[in-house]
Amino acid sequence: MKALLTVATGLFLMTASSALAGPGHSGSGDEMAVGKPGEAGAVSRTVSIKMMETDAGMAFKPNGLEVKRGETIRFEIENIGLLEHEFVLGTVEENREHKGMMMKFPEMEHDDPNSVRLMPDGKGEIVWTFTNAGTFEFACLLPGHYEAGMHAAVKVTAGTASN
Repeated sequence: MKALLTVATGLFLMTASSALAGPGHSGSGDEMAVGKPGEAGAVSRTVSIKMMETDAGMAFKPNGLEVKRGETIRFEIENIGLLEHEFVLGTVEENREHKGMMMKFPEMEHDDPNSVRLMPDGKGEIVWTFTNAGTFEFACLLPGHYEAGMHAAVKVTAGTASN
């Protein structure tokens, strides 16, 4: 009963904070350290991401990416594996915190512009503008997947993109 109350309280606080924040504060369009949701008309290139299991564990292909600050990327994401996977863009710290929440609540659903969760053979898309230079990552935060190798660096260089 105590666990159920804790979960219910947590869900209420997450929902209430989004509702009370008003426009621009719900997380759906706010800029994050890794950037912000992009506009389809501003896409400078498309990057195909495959999510899968391998003999060595689990992986993304490609296993890393380099972009320029200001560049808008269309990620075409496909789960070619046999298990459910997700693609989450964030800082290493943000993803570590999110991974901890996923360990506690593995069935947690997301509706965030920087992530997509796909069943086997599923396809999804994210359009993202990288507004800050630095090293970020994309990762699968389902329990055990990160540890099995499902994370990759995104290096955003300081030079600006010309769209």
